[in-house]
Amino acid sequence: MSGAVLDHVGVCSSRPEALWAAYERLGFLLTPVARQSGPRAPGLPPERLGTGNRCAMLRQGYLELLGLIEPALFDNGLSALLARYEGLHILAFGVADAEAELPRLRRAGMDIPGVAPLQRPLDDAAPDGPLARFSRLPVPAAPEGRLQLIQHHTPELLWQERWLTHPNRAVALEQAILAVPAPAETAARLSRLTGGVLQPDPAGGFALPLGTGSLRILPPEALDAVLPGVVPPALPFIAGFVVRTDDGNRAAAHRLAGMATGKAPGGGILVPPALAGGAALVFRG
Repeated sequence: MSGAVLDHVGVCSSRPEALWAAYERLGFLLTPVARQSGPRAPGLPPERLGTGNRCAMLRQGYLELLGLIEPALFDNGLSALLARYEGLHILAFGVADAEAELPRLRRAGMDIPGVAPLQRPLDDAAPDGPLARFSRLPVPAAPEGRLQLIQHHTPELLWQERWLTHPNRAVALEQAILAVPAPAETAARLSRLTGGVLQPDPAGGFALPLGTGSLRILPPEALDAVLPGVVPPALPFIAGFVVRTDDGNRAAAHRLAGMATGKAPGGGILVPPALAGGAALVFRG
């Protein structure tokens, strides 16, 4: 099992207001809108980005809902990701010390240019307020999307009690599910990035347990057995994620009543991509 954890997944949209509204309908309490700042490359000065997010902070991990707010500004590659499809494009793995991870990654043959700082206010309406600060180790040009290690310098600002109780009773980000044309290649890349040890996945492909949370890296033909009805718009495809609730899904079932949801194999409620910003979402009690 890896020391890295499944820190967050990022659902991306060219229409962020619609994305945020969709997740509020699903019963998530979201943080305020926050605009991001960071350098274009390691060593360059930070600049205001054209992207902004709201997050669903969970007691374990979180969901980032990222969108284009000012398309004329530098967007850190988001528009290129959205040109492939709208949905899940970010897998971030938490580490205690990003600087200390850099030599390990380079020894593993990963061409990481350096640590990339990122910051954002907690609330765009209060730009002079506290800043959430991060150090990132992004994998350049990863075909699967934005794969990165991340260190939180200000976790106490994000994981505030006022944002941790959701109407749907979600408490933990447990898993992300990928459909890729070359599972061995993607699995090896993610194993090197996280330091995790691969295992066979019962559906085919590979499983990657982490310090908390896990990944499933599947061939496209196995996806329907795990997320029925989900069809990749392109490959590789970060297809969906699993969130655990603390009440056996009672609140989520009540919240989702009347929506076109289904049953997830192995138990749980399957929310199709059309209702969750292009990503399949499984609530598991």
